[in-house]
Amino acid sequence: MTIYPFQVKTIDGEEISLRQFAGKVLLIVNTASKCGFTPQYKDLQELYESHKEKGLEILGFPCNQFMSQEPGNEEDIKTFCELNYGVTFPMFAKVDVNGVYAHPLFVYLRKQTPGLLGFNTIKWNFTKFLVDSKGNVVKRYSPTTKPYEILKDIEALLDVTNPIK
Repeated sequence: MTIYPFQVKTIDGEEISLRQFAGKVLLIVNTASKCGFTPQYKDLQELYESHKEKGLEILGFPCNQFMSQEPGNEEDIKTFCELNYGVTFPMFAKVDVNGVYAHPLFVYLRKQTPGLLGFNTIKWNFTKFLVDSKGNVVKRYSPTTKPYEILKDIEALLDVTNPIK
């Protein structure tokens, strides 16, 4: 199985299939606007701008499960991201990433790449999942991993995806 069968809701409320990202390398991130890691939005946006033409998509999924650090509604989140960080990469409706109400995409991501000591749960905001151009989950990164620390892994997948430079 791949991530492509999953349906997600955009931050504007439109239900879409992840199949629309087939052929792209994806970095899926659970985000929050009032977190110590929130400034990673800036680095994520820069990474997106420098690599989107090479086949990278960054998908942001706001989550309020960690100390209520994403309290706003989708419009609040969208405005915050655009005004404060110039975010243009796709953002989605708020989701739970753990527990009984966890979005099926995050249940799948967690199972594919267990965290530290094999635990299945996501520990905090800005956990990142790298997905190859065929929809396979490649690796999980901790919230403390800065987006540019993932760059070599992303570029290795982009080179496979786009062998002609």
